[in-house]
Amino acid sequence: MHGTSGSLTSLRQRNREQVLATLRERGTASRAEIAKRTGLSTSTVSTLIGELINELVIVELDDRPATSSGGRPARMLAFNPSAGGAIGIHLGHDRVQVGVTDLAGRLVAQDVTDIDVDHEPAKTLALAAHRALELLERSGVRKDGIVGLGVAVAAPVFAATNALGSGPVLADWRSIDVADELARRTGFHVEIGNDANLGAIAEHRFGVAQYVDDFIYLMLSDGVGAGLVLNGRLYEGALGGAGEIGHVTVVPDGYVCRCGNRGCLETVAGASGLAAAFAITRGPGTTLADILRADSAGDGGTRRVLADAGAAVARALVPVCTVLDPALVVIGGECSASATLVSAVRDNLAASITPLRGSAVPVRASGLGDEAEMLGAIALASQRMVLGSAALAR
Repeated sequence: MHGTSGSLTSLRQRNREQVLATLRERGTASRAEIAKRTGLSTSTVSTLIGELINELVIVELDDRPATSSGGRPARMLAFNPSAGGAIGIHLGHDRVQVGVTDLAGRLVAQDVTDIDVDHEPAKTLALAAHRALELLERSGVRKDGIVGLGVAVAAPVFAATNALGSGPVLADWRSIDVADELARRTGFHVEIGNDANLGAIAEHRFGVAQYVDDFIYLMLSDGVGAGLVLNGRLYEGALGGAGEIGHVTVVPDGYVCRCGNRGCLETVAGASGLAAAFAITRGPGTTLADILRADSAGDGGTRRVLADAGAAVARALVPVCTVLDPALVVIGGECSASATLVSAVRDNLAASITPLRGSAVPVRASGLGDEAEMLGAIALASQRMVLGSAALAR
């Protein structure tokens, strides 16, 4: 009898997880939509929904417009914004970005601080923890309702252990357990992932890749990386390093990259590489923000540099797209604000992709911009809410 009871409890928990996961993915849904997507019976869904409403985890929305026949459509369900929230941290190479969302996924507070993340691990983690707790207090989101804290890092992450890759990138972080350190400083459960991968998750959940099951997300900021979503699932590779397109050689005799190789895409299309192109004419203090402003103002030299960078990005993408056959390429990160660069990627990729495909790969700029990685970290943290949602009702 004990075994049977345990099996029934486990089944009920799995059903509950399916309901919450569906609602988390879609944002809002009716009971009928949840039943259809999960394959559960309508009676099972109704029972679980009733429990979750009583626990204040989800709410019914009563803004249904009348139909043409005079009736009303099914009542929609959504997460209860006031029940809790999640925290996301993006540890870029040169800044820390922190955001807090309510349980409905609405960003209610955020902060960006410039710091040498690559070479200041202790200082960076202390700052990140302090900013997270400070923002949480300012946001008004209940601390006891926080489902978790997600962290996006600019390095490969071993999924099984959450350990960072042991390569030359972020060498000063090799002996540091990022998740454990931030959990100790904040008191929250911490999940960690590669930043480009989490950017892809954010685009799939909130951005231009919603309902696209096969796409490449390319992050172009201070670092360059890619997240691969195949058949609706994030693909991380055997060792967690899938998508490290920033370290593909595009200029064989080019600049030495931080990874130790020469002529990597990051040295051409990353923030430092773009700034270096203007070191002689505009001085060594040129920033990516300066470059993007000059691009918007129509400066010819700036647009030439960004177009060249876009062409280099396309060269790196051609073999990836030929092998994976994606439905979409999303350009994210700070450089997604440059129409010049995005157009250059689109045009050069279309000109070089194999004719066997039959059509060009669509290329779109992210609507999430440089917030994508932080939002992906929040999405990673919020996945835990399907495992213990009753705790949110305290």
